[in-house]
Amino acid sequence: MISFSIHPIYQILLSTCLLFMVPSALHAETVEEKGLAIAVEADNRDDGYGDYTADMTMTLRNRHGKESKRSIRSKTLEVNGDGDKNLSIFDTPRDVKGTAFLSFSHKVGDDEQWLYLPALKRVKRINSRNKSGSFMGSEFAYEDIASQEVEKYTYKHLREEDYNGQLCFVGESYPVDKKNSGYIKRITWLDKAEYRIQRVEYYDRKASLLKTLTISGYQHYVDKYWRADSMEMVNHQTGKSTSLVWSNYAFQTGLTDNDFNSTSLKRIR
Repeated sequence: MISFSIHPIYQILLSTCLLFMVPSALHAETVEEKGLAIAVEADNRDDGYGDYTADMTMTLRNRHGKESKRSIRSKTLEVNGDGDKNLSIFDTPRDVKGTAFLSFSHKVGDDEQWLYLPALKRVKRINSRNKSGSFMGSEFAYEDIASQEVEKYTYKHLREEDYNGQLCFVGESYPVDKKNSGYIKRITWLDKAEYRIQRVEYYDRKASLLKTLTISGYQHYVDKYWRADSMEMVNHQTGKSTSLVWSNYAFQTGLTDNDFNSTSLKRIR
């Protein structure tokens, strides 16, 4: 039998190395930490765009496939240290022409949302407890169209998998405001290459699959920012769906806070 002994100085060095190795093992990244890190990275990659405008065609489909279309102008302003401001103005059809929706998203606390209804000639404040309600009869809820601030959710990384030829992070997110959200959780597919949302599944408060959002046709703007050409929301429980087709994106157009004023919604054209 071959035997050997370790010099005392090497024993000290070995013990020291083991001492520094243990904390690393003990602090291995949890699925919650990884889920949050992925969400933060996705948010950081879209930071600094300033503002943008775009046109949108919204198509509503009932369970029998009958369609109705709406044309919308959209303006978005990035707010340092808080959520985005967004203004959507409906141009057609005639029965919704002049309707305007204004949203101030916040990282902490309730979002602020207002809807101007020209037929009534009044501005309606959207109650934060109604954010699960349908936006203008579509399959998008008020909480879906607000900017999705990282702080509004907690996260869990589930796995990585291929989706439509792209390797994606798959993770769950849970609303911090459980009482007023219409969802118990969302499952999101983010491509690893650019951290763009490819698919979202929404689960209702009974943990049943309610809706699926698929996003496609991403284009690159200002050499940094990705925006999608198409979004499709399908309600699996009603058979209805809503598609959004985006066009005419323009970035850094000079929008300011004065372009997002709840008191002047009635005068917006």
